[in-house]
Amino acid sequence: MPSNKYSAAIMEESNNMTATAAVNGDTPPAEGLSENDSGVELTNDNSPLTAAEPPSPFSPKQNGDAASPQDGNQCLSGSRKRGRKKSEEEESTWDSYSEEKSSGTSQLGLRQTPRPRTIFQAGLTPRTHAKPRRQNRKQEQSIPCVSGPRTIVVVSGGVPEAPRLELMEQDSKDSAQSSSTSSSSETQPEYNDNKGFSIGELVWGKIKGFSWWPGIVVTWRATGKRQASHGMRWLQWFGDGKFSEVSADKLDSITAFPKFFSQASYTKLASYRRAIFQALEMASIRAEKKFPPCESDNPDDQVKPMLDWANGGFLPKGEEGLKPTHNAESNPLDLQVLDVSLPEYFPSAKRPKVGICKNKAAPEESYSREQMVNEVLKNKRSIEEFCISCGKMRAATFHPLFEGGLCQTCKDVYLEMSYMYDDDGYQSYCTVCCGGREVLLCGNANCCRCFCVDCLDILVDPGASNNARYLDPWRCYMCQPLLQYGVLKRRHDWSLKLQEFFANDNGQEFEKPKIYPAVPAEQRRPIRVLSLFDGIATGYLVLRDLGFKVDQYVASEVCEDSISVGVVRHEGRIQYVHDVRDITRKNIQEWGPFDLVIGGSPCNDLSIVNPARKGLYEGTGRLFFEFYRLLSEAKPKEGEDRPFFWMFENVVAMGVNDKRDISRYLECNPVMIDAIEVSAAHRARYFWGNLPGMNRPLCASGMDKLELQDCLEHGRVAKFGKVRTITTRSNSIKQGKDQHFPVLMNGKEDILWCTELERIFGFPVHYTDVSNMGRGARQKLLGRSWSVPVIRHLFAPLKDYYACE
Repeated sequence: MPSNKYSAAIMEESNNMTATAAVNGDTPPAEGLSENDSGVELTNDNSPLTAAEPPSPFSPKQNGDAASPQDGNQCLSGSRKRGRKKSEEEESTWDSYSEEKSSGTSQLGLRQTPRPRTIFQAGLTPRTHAKPRRQNRKQEQSIPCVSGPRTIVVVSGGVPEAPRLELMEQDSKDSAQSSSTSSSSETQPEYNDNKGFSIGELVWGKIKGFSWWPGIVVTWRATGKRQASHGMRWLQWFGDGKFSEVSADKLDSITAFPKFFSQASYTKLASYRRAIFQALEMASIRAEKKFPPCESDNPDDQVKPMLDWANGGFLPKGEEGLKPTHNAESNPLDLQVLDVSLPEYFPSAKRPKVGICKNKAAPEESYSREQMVNEVLKNKRSIEEFCISCGKMRAATFHPLFEGGLCQTCKDVYLEMSYMYDDDGYQSYCTVCCGGREVLLCGNANCCRCFCVDCLDILVDPGASNNARYLDPWRCYMCQPLLQYGVLKRRHDWSLKLQEFFANDNGQEFEKPKIYPAVPAEQRRPIRVLSLFDGIATGYLVLRDLGFKVDQYVASEVCEDSISVGVVRHEGRIQYVHDVRDITRKNIQEWGPFDLVIGGSPCNDLSIVNPARKGLYEGTGRLFFEFYRLLSEAKPKEGEDRPFFWMFENVVAMGVNDKRDISRYLECNPVMIDAIEVSAAHRARYFWGNLPGMNRPLCASGMDKLELQDCLEHGRVAKFGKVRTITTRSNSIKQGKDQHFPVLMNGKEDILWCTELERIFGFPVHYTDVSNMGRGARQKLLGRSWSVPVIRHLFAPLKDYYACE
């Protein structure tokens, strides 16, 4: 069911999900596993029904194009491995395993030692270090490293078989007994309470706080949890494949389709469309209902015959035709993944989809990157026609940094991975393709980019990588002069193209936000602000710096240190309220009306840098929905004609599906702003909102400190012009390949002082120096905050609407 912070049942279900153990091993079962008699599988893309998006492009594809963002990201500590030589034995082991895997004969449990990834530092001969770099995302899937020796076990090639609960034939019988206990309760028939709805039935279900949703009744064994209580049924919901225990009194047959189908939800929510489509697809398979081919490309036209059939009572077989069929030849509880979907609703998932209305498409020409280079150099074809990351024709969009395009898969990879950095501050993956097993690091002290050996040898010159290994320093193609190197040429307007690339998502188009006319100066009034996840009151600080008259600033924050900073520095002018989850509609009415709603929910469960992240729908990721809920409450009601603005911020390095889900809820695409343009540190963030001119170019003002040296105290010398993104982690201060501290004092390296950190972020000196906080606590506050110059850039246009001093 849809994620909801207030549903105890869903929270219990989600918290227990990770504790489920497989019957035949120690590996947890796949979430999407469930039971039915139809032999058809539910799709589980590991997202709740409120966001039926495709699996991340990092899910392993059948053709091996991409792997999980966790690839090689499970073991983050330790030094970088440089130039480790592969032995003949390792090479043969890897190659033979890859061949076996690609032929489809290997199993997930066959774990072979991978060929180690090699990183070359320009000017040095290869040598061995302890930290393995991430494996090629386009060819491998990494298995998490939990403890013990720091190795990465890689499965190469095709799709690994997901861990499954092996459901035996006796599991389908009412007299089934658990193999783990012999208690009398286990010997009782399942769901034998005379309330109907046996295993395998298609139903509508209802739980508190949510609308009716289609699902399927399953046995408790498929959930990996306890047996259902008396009068309850375990359901697996269409759309995300998650489980809930639902009262039989809150169930109805799927044949009551006209009664429970919601046209409003179907129009608004892609997740609901997905669930309905899956339910009707399963129903049509059971009823052996065939639909005529559809000539239209419109998804609505393709699904309309199914909706008409359901609203008409599933004729001619009706309810009888939808009953689960128990076949002795096959396991009635073994549910395969429902591999049918409409691409416009749900783009391609782990395997090619077979739709009910299949349209013929022109065959796509397939090129390798070597063939692409030949076509460009010999046949004079435009490189913009090709994806320079994989060589495919018909690029879906442009590459933001270099001339050439990106296909949809590589675009999704680039959106997620381009702002992912390792502990040394360098990009985790190649600047061109966001992949690569062997990468070369740029020798420019102020550059954090790396390029993979494959991109250099294919796109530049067959011997380019070998030549670069022995250059000291080697400068990357973003730092070298603007020339053409092979087919690789940097765009002259790459900084603008980069903004455009992250701002536009061809897969999602939204209406332009309402434009409010400027308010005459004499009619402007002080601004009223609601700030959620307020942090150290950056919003209030910027408004005051810009000269706004602030009538009311209501801030929700739970960190005591952050509240202390806001109270002390702003002398009690901020009204602090309780946890954002406890704010009600009545509170909004009492405190409002608001002119500006701002916030940025915690990113730790959204950032792909965190290998243990839970995503948008679990953990702290779910707090986004609190922002969405309160934003909806604070918006002007119908008939209120007044300017209203809002802004939501989060990390760029999030899953592409999480980004698209957030955009779908907020009904706009974000702009990407990197604070490097107006400060001395990188800090790339997504900003959603309707602030005027959000996508205008970011320009530094005279008060911005653009170089690290400008932020240092007297007598201290900067070793770098700019620094990497500063986070809550203490080692994020270190810079470069060799992890140097960024400052020299009295001839020795030194860390950044707190006052210097505050200048880098744009805060006044000693802004966080309250409550006897130590350096670590102050860096944590700053690491979670916004960059002041960026927020000043975003808030400045509001001066045309609200009173200023």
